[in-house]
Amino acid sequence: MLKRDLLLAVRNYNDVLIGLFFFIVVVALIPISLNESTQILPRLAPGLVWIAALLSSILSLARLFEEDHADGSLDLILSSGSVYQCVLAKVAAHWLVTGLPLTLISPLIGLAYNLHGEQLSTLFMSLLVGTPVLSCIGAIGAALTTGLRSGSSIIALIVLPLNIPVMVYGAAAVRSSINSPDNVMTYLLLLTAMLIIAVVFAPIATAAALKISND
Repeated sequence: MLKRDLLLAVRNYNDVLIGLFFFIVVVALIPISLNESTQILPRLAPGLVWIAALLSSILSLARLFEEDHADGSLDLILSSGSVYQCVLAKVAAHWLVTGLPLTLISPLIGLAYNLHGEQLSTLFMSLLVGTPVLSCIGAIGAALTTGLRSGSSIIALIVLPLNIPVMVYGAAAVRSSINSPDNVMTYLLLLTAMLIIAVVFAPIATAAALKISND
């Protein structure tokens, strides 16, 4: 399942690039518009980068289960004895093509916001740990709206409130690396705890939501 979804993402690379391009454009416009206020940029970076990452992740959620629903593959997944593993593989594929690219380019984005040293590494680590949680939670919203005509707009209404804690702690970790570096590990550990909980329970909730939507 993981290999299949990655191959589909490679073949439909335009869909993948849209999210990455959206992220780059959003976070790049602010430094350009505030080029004379460079002292403000480090304070803006945590919130802006995480908001852009969240919105970029939501852009591709509508397609997470839609193609499987359209071609009948979803029925086979739900009737198999490995629904949890299949859902987890699809979530992993979604993160690999959306969250991981954003994480890899985040140090370059941080440089544009005058971040340096430990601040860049904290930005990278917070996204590395936090973006998989966005994919896990987003999968629940995508499952609930599978088969709906206006599913993409409804996903945002479902997912945005649930992702607020992740975004708050992710941004707080980067902000802490600027103001009080001693507290950085606390926020990263909280994000790690969220990741563990999401990986364990989100596929279960997603599988249940898929069965409801499919019925």
